[in-house]
Parts: sequence; C-alpha cells; structure tokens
Amino acid sequence: MASASRRSLYFDNAKFFLIFLVVFGHVISPLKGNDDFLFSLYSVIFLFHMPAFILISGYFSKGYNKKGYFIKTIKKILLPYLIFQVIYSIFYYLNGQESTLKFDLLQPHWTLWFLLSLFSWNLLLYVFARLKWIGLVVAAAIGIGIGYFDEVGSYLSLSRTLVFFPYFLLGFLLEPKHFKLIKKVKHSTVIGFAILLSTMFLIGTFFPKDAIPWLLGDTSYADMGIKEIGVGLIRASQYVLTLIVIYGFLTIVPSQGFKMTVIGQRTLYVYLLHGFIIKTIQTIVSDDTLNGISDHYLTLTVFSLGVCLLLGNYLIQRYTRPLIELRI
Repeated sequence: MASASRRSLYFDNAKFFLIFLVVFGHVISPLKGNDDFLFSLYSVIFLFHMPAFILISGYFSKGYNKKGYFIKTIKKILLPYLIFQVIYSIFYYLNGQESTLKFDLLQPHWTLWFLLSLFSWNLLLYVFARLKWIGLVVAAAIGIGIGYFDEVGSYLSLSRTLVFFPYFLLGFLLEPKHFKLIKKVKHSTVIGFAILLSTMFLIGTFFPKDAIPWLLGDTSYADMGIKEIGVGLIRASQYVLTLIVIYGFLTIVPSQGFKMTVIGQRTLYVYLLHGFIIKTIQTIVSDDTLNGISDHYLTLTVFSLGVCLLLGNYLIQRYTRPLIELRI
C-alpha cells in the first residue's frame, strides 16, 4: 500500500510540474521573440513537456482492453473535447479572435488537439499493444514517415497524433520497475539537472528561431522548409533527445507529497481552462505592455503558478465538473 501510494504521489508531482510548464509555456509564448532566454526556455519546455505528459498518459492506459474502457474514453476524453471545441469557438468569436461564429469539430482549437489525439492513442492501443516493443519501432517509423506527407496536418490532429504516439505507446509498455530504476540510479537527481541544464545550453546556442514547428509536430517537413529525403533523421534524433530530457525530468521529480501535489490529479481542469485566462489577457492588454514584462521572469513564473493553483482548486473542480467530467 505504501509503495503504491508513493508511486501515486510521484506521478501526481510529475503531472503538477508538467501542467505548470504547459501554462508557463503558453504565458511566455508571445514574449519569447523579445528575449533570448525566454526563447531558449520555451524551446526546452516544448521539447519535452507534452511528450512527458503523453508518456505518463500511456502508462495509465494499461486497462484499455477491460470491459467498459472504450465507453469511458468517449465520456472522459471525446465528449469534453466536443464540448470545449464549441465553447472555444464562442469564446474566440466574442473576444474578436474570429470574425465569424463557426463550429468546426474536426479542426481542434489551440490546446484541444491533445484530447482528440489522446482519444486516438487509446484506439491505436488495440492494434499496437499486441505488437509490444516491435510496435514501438513501427510507431516511431510512422511518426517519422508522416512528415513526408504534405496533406497531413492539424486536421483531426492527425499529424500530432502520429508524431507523438510513440511516447504514449512507450508509456504503456513501461512497468513500475522501470520508474523505480530511474530513481535508484546513483546520483540520479544530479544527472537529471545536468541533462536539463545541458539541454538549455545546447538549445540556447544552436537551436534556430525558425525551428519551433519541429517541436509542435503538426506540419510536414516540406512546410517547415526542408525537402531532402534524409530529413526524417532530424525527427529520429529529436525522439532520442526528447527521451533523454524526459529521463532527466523524471529523475528530479520528488516521490513525497506536498500541498500542491493534489493539483496533479486535476491537470485536465487546468489544461482546459487556462486558455481562457491567457487569451483574455492577451486581448485586453496591449502588446507593448506585454513586451515590457518579457524580462520579468519572476512575475511570469508567479503568475503561471497562480493560474495553476487557481484552476486546480477544489471549488473550480466542483463547479466545472459537469463540463469537464460530465458529472454533477
């Protein structure tokens, strides 16, 4: 029981840190062009934070073949996607981001791609789970190969679904003993910080500012300006680098509980709702004012943390549960 509890706290902590990075990444996104440090930080965050989230989601999808699991994924993933796709359509129209009110359920708004892809990843398990580790190689090959097709993009979140599926499948294949090994490696925390700091240095030194689309996974190689046949090796290298950084991140996640650990159980609330806060601020606050705080790193950090604490609050969960979990 104690061991299971520690594992739960560990993953809740990991999810809390990751949802903070999601919010922080979106807060600094419009500011990164004015500050080299923010650009490097944004790039490192987007290199691994969603792949790590996806890997953990895959780890907790081991019951995919149990009775009622498919219906559960429809209720907990697909229906909230449809509901928030409609809500975001209305929101974007009201804040002036869209000139006309239109509802397109097949072209995910902003962060909603994750829900649509998550639903698809659970479906893909019915095929790839049987292949086990061979399936992971096949999934990686598909993720690399899909970049050669210009027609595959953000529609139905198809590109991201296939590009990020290897992380989900890897998480599904991992067992508790693998995560125990991560923490048991001698000086694992030091190694983890060394990996993260080294990645920050390398990206700050060598990562081109026009290469951000590589981290998003929603467009073809040609659309990113590279048409050479060997371009797939870049994505293969990205897979390897991302896994190394995820490993570094997982080594520094604590296993004991904290007051904010509980927010790791409410990450879906933060994920679905934080966009309304950020987009509203970006609408009512001038670009000059936003650009003026691009080097106020502590302010940006505290604000992002505040959004997580607010939206991860029990009261928010209680009153938005009918929309997010379809429970009253």
